[in-house]
Amino acid sequence: MDRSGEFQKWKTQSLNKADLSRKGSVDDDVVELVRLLNGREQFFTTSSCAGRILLLDGSINSCEIQKQNCSWLLVTHRLCAKDDVLSALKKAKGDAVLKFEPFVLHVQCRQLQDAQVLHSVAIESGFRNSGITVGKRGKTMLAVRSTHGLEVPLSHYGRLMVTEEYIDFLLKIANQKMEENKKRIERFYRCLRLALERAEAGGLQPEAEKTTPPVYTHRRKRKTGKAHGQRSSPEGRTDFASDEDNAEISLSFFPENY
Repeated sequence: MDRSGEFQKWKTQSLNKADLSRKGSVDDDVVELVRLLNGREQFFTTSSCAGRILLLDGSINSCEIQKQNCSWLLVTHRLCAKDDVLSALKKAKGDAVLKFEPFVLHVQCRQLQDAQVLHSVAIESGFRNSGITVGKRGKTMLAVRSTHGLEVPLSHYGRLMVTEEYIDFLLKIANQKMEENKKRIERFYRCLRLALERAEAGGLQPEAEKTTPPVYTHRRKRKTGKAHGQRSSPEGRTDFASDEDNAEISLSFFPENY
């Protein structure tokens, strides 16, 4: 099977699988973006999240390792009110953590050049923590990520450790980050649509980013002892991020211009 045919097979299999995410569907704020990418033969999305504010309850270590070990007290993809958080905190029995998780999108690309074009658009749109991974059989994945996350513990063994005034302060920051997050998604969609339209009209690829985008090449393990990377699984809309991805993410407490 040629490279193009193999990619189309991967795309068909991935898009036909059930959505295994907690929500079970694509978030409203990224529906048009996901549709735009999946409508082009050189791309398909494997996971996405428009951004969310959450309140998790559990031990701090287990929450860091895997959210499934925590109790989800509250989750919203919209602006969050203090009363909602206070009400959810009443159910906390462990270490409750308030988090804002920004937009994330994983896109399988037909070839490296396609990923580089998409990476350039993502960087110009404000997603400066995005990166490209080349895995087994030449699979090329672009992770579009942002760095303006937020994570703050609020309670310990069910006991609230902060004041309501501080919670109100944190939510103002989280809501500002959510609003900025939505602006970046909209900017990314507009820039990407324009870049693709220009490429299709002129038969040319948009100008790639001036600097070389980060590319991580995974190789098979051999007897010589060379390490190989973890194979990514395009299971519907499940999380793609690996330990290597997590190592790249840096979180900023305050939003820009706060």
